[in-house]
Amino acid sequence: MDISDLINDFLESLEIEKGRSTKTTENYGLYLARFLDLITQDFPEGATIKPSDLTPEILRKFRLRLNRFDDNQNHERLSALTQSYHLIALRGFLKYLAKRGIHSLDPSLVDLPRAAKKQVTFLHFDEVERLLAEIPIDTETGLRDRAIIELLFSGGLRVSELCNLNRDSINLARREFMVRGKGKKDRPIFIDQTTADHLEEYLSARSDTLPALFLNNSSNQNIPDTSGDFRRLSPRSIERIIQKYARLAGITKHVTPHTLRHSFATDLLMNGADLRSVQSLLGHANIATTQIYTHITDPHLKEVHEKFHSETKD
Repeated sequence: MDISDLINDFLESLEIEKGRSTKTTENYGLYLARFLDLITQDFPEGATIKPSDLTPEILRKFRLRLNRFDDNQNHERLSALTQSYHLIALRGFLKYLAKRGIHSLDPSLVDLPRAAKKQVTFLHFDEVERLLAEIPIDTETGLRDRAIIELLFSGGLRVSELCNLNRDSINLARREFMVRGKGKKDRPIFIDQTTADHLEEYLSARSDTLPALFLNNSSNQNIPDTSGDFRRLSPRSIERIIQKYARLAGITKHVTPHTLRHSFATDLLMNGADLRSVQSLLGHANIATTQIYTHITDPHLKEVHEKFHSETKD
């Protein structure tokens, strides 16, 4: 069978059997299309590439070309992280072939390159307070913006999860609710009383009956859409809102919605929460993802510094 047909079958299985999002499936499709494009030159023009044609040598050449790849638009090579995404997609495809009993390259031969860990940017509690202090709360928009920032910091939500919330999603009396995160996995979100009170204040200021929790107040309100999704705030809009108040607060860090999620995790760990609990609250599938915070929240490191460095300066 042509490998292109099998790739299409694999992408369908990602969406239907694995429950991956449409965006993830699209990305896998792009990565595997690039894989085919880069290995085609190793075969006669017009030849049908079969799974059994994939060899360690084909893999070696693919990795070399991927490392040298120029997108012809920005004239930049692919980062190690982006190369990893291509190889993860290829390895997933090879595992799919093996599961179907189709002979091809052994998935274990696809090693991932070492990618430099991204630096975690977070806000300390006093910086979050400075951010909130810049929000005028004498308008519905101001009440909305304050509720957005408090909910991101109090609940540790991803921005996509926040955007998808409806008014009836949140139980303000219990101060907890469920969200559906990556991989369509549900997890509980807990918020403090202050955040619940400010959400209630924002919702009380609204005169509409639209279901979306957070609305774009500048949108055309005459568009006929009973779902109200035409006014639902987008991730990009929320990012602009947060960056606006970060500038007003004089915060020089690059602040995004994900910065507040990092801040949520960091604050928990600095106050003694255990790593497994933080993993569950963030919805991380692998604890290794949560461990990016440990080096900045380890109180023992500060104790070592104070004991063996600070006191020697007298």
